[in-house]
Amino acid sequence: MPKQDASIGIAEEDVLRADLYDFLAALLVRPPSAPLIERCRALGGDDTDLGQAIGALAAVAGSTGEKAVSREYHRLFIGIGRGELVPYASYYMTGFLNEKPLAVLRGDMARLGIERSLGTREPEDNIASLFEMMAGLILGRFGDPARLDVQRDFFARHIAPWAGHFLTDLEGAKGSLFYAPVGAIGRRFLEIEKEAFRLAGDVPA
Repeated sequence: MPKQDASIGIAEEDVLRADLYDFLAALLVRPPSAPLIERCRALGGDDTDLGQAIGALAAVAGSTGEKAVSREYHRLFIGIGRGELVPYASYYMTGFLNEKPLAVLRGDMARLGIERSLGTREPEDNIASLFEMMAGLILGRFGDPARLDVQRDFFARHIAPWAGHFLTDLEGAKGSLFYAPVGAIGRRFLEIEKEAFRLAGDVPA
């Protein structure tokens, strides 16, 4: 997917939203690099639920390293045959991979001008890819920055129905130490997004 941003003129709160979607995507798409873990260590939280989850990630990142997090990532998402979790919309919504939710997503991607990244073998309904798409819609990576109703509809169709369940599972997974606060951050952020979209217009529960 193209990475050109048109963030000049976009409201600061929307840039921050996109940054958090991108940050979560970077943590979920592959085992995080040492610089990304260092970035996690430098995070500062606050007294909000989201801030507390961010502080928890900083604390865990401060006591672990790249190899340990890579092992955790592989246990959770890859495993031998399959990891503990399957981070795809089709799986969470139907119980199987490559089902109707993926076909619907591909149709919306074509309509919105979102292209599959070259060399990517994973189905597009991976949680990291969907978060990248949301960031791209906000920042204008696929053309003009998407209107709020377009963002809302994409969120309602492809993220809201299942991502909160996945992130809750990630937070509570047996093999989840570094990734438990990642799940908490994502879950709480999506709760904020869902409420903001609800106030701007109906988003299905």
